[in-house]
Amino acid sequence: MNKPVKKPVTVVTGFLGSGKTTLLSRVLLEPEGANTAVLVNEFGEIGLDHHLLRRSDEKTVLLGHGCVCCTTRDDLVEALLALLDEEDRGEIPPLDRVVVETTGLADPAPILYTIFSHPVLQHHYRVDLVVSTVDAINGALHLDHNPESIKQVAAADKVILTKTDVAERETAQNLIARLRTINPSAALFEAPLGEISAEELFRPVDATHRSAPGAGEGLDGGGHVARTHSTSFTFDGPADWAAFGIWLSMLLHARGESVLRVKGLLDVGGPGPVVLNGVQHVMHPPQHLDAWPDEDHRSRLVLIARGVSSGEILASLKAFRPLVGAGPLLLEADIPV
Repeated sequence: MNKPVKKPVTVVTGFLGSGKTTLLSRVLLEPEGANTAVLVNEFGEIGLDHHLLRRSDEKTVLLGHGCVCCTTRDDLVEALLALLDEEDRGEIPPLDRVVVETTGLADPAPILYTIFSHPVLQHHYRVDLVVSTVDAINGALHLDHNPESIKQVAAADKVILTKTDVAERETAQNLIARLRTINPSAALFEAPLGEISAEELFRPVDATHRSAPGAGEGLDGGGHVARTHSTSFTFDGPADWAAFGIWLSMLLHARGESVLRVKGLLDVGGPGPVVLNGVQHVMHPPQHLDAWPDEDHRSRLVLIARGVSSGEILASLKAFRPLVGAGPLLLEADIPV
């Protein structure tokens, strides 16, 4: 018996006023945006965004009042289950995709956990993308003063820089450099006037995509414990997958709130690597590739963390090295955000 094909879920997040609704309203007008259900989470007694997104051939649901990452996760579960039920009864056409638009204050991690852990949803849905919009004019200010903004960028597979049509070019370029520092593995796009094609927005990111920091850029083996930083490790030789998984599980269990993002390629002795992808304590199911993406067969691990130093992470991994079986560990870069 064939397993049901899981529907892709795209989580669109971004700080208040960063253009999430504008972006989606344009994308959903395209043919590639048809057969898309949109779940909108809003604060306040009267929701507006779901009306702005509504079209005759799409399903738009308002997820109550509050933040979908905490108080209304039950609403999210109920909405996703209802979509399955309505599709089974023929009340809506078969869906190609579900989009969850979060509030500007949402932490994406609990949303991913809700879908990955629910006994029914995990068999029918898969989160294929986390997209974060960033305002080119006010983005730096948001990153300076709002931890949620950093979490949203750190969790993203794609970062969409909006309002580049009205922002000063130097301001936008400085922000782009900062965003690449926060999340070097994310694909970054500019969307002047909120315009990006549906094909580009919803295209899955290649599991091997990575944008490594420049050699020596911000290199510091110290730690920046009080700050958010992106740390890159490499090591040679195949690692014991089970032992590495235990180390990573222990790290996330102990410091999951501090480790905002984990992404990497792990050599486990097969023809291709295992792809690691996690947001805080929530890990995507590991993906085993049939081949390496390039000639570099070293394991590569990028962690975006806050309040835990790269030195602590390196020491922890070194302590497990006899069990993991990997070669010498190299701290490539520790870049403060």
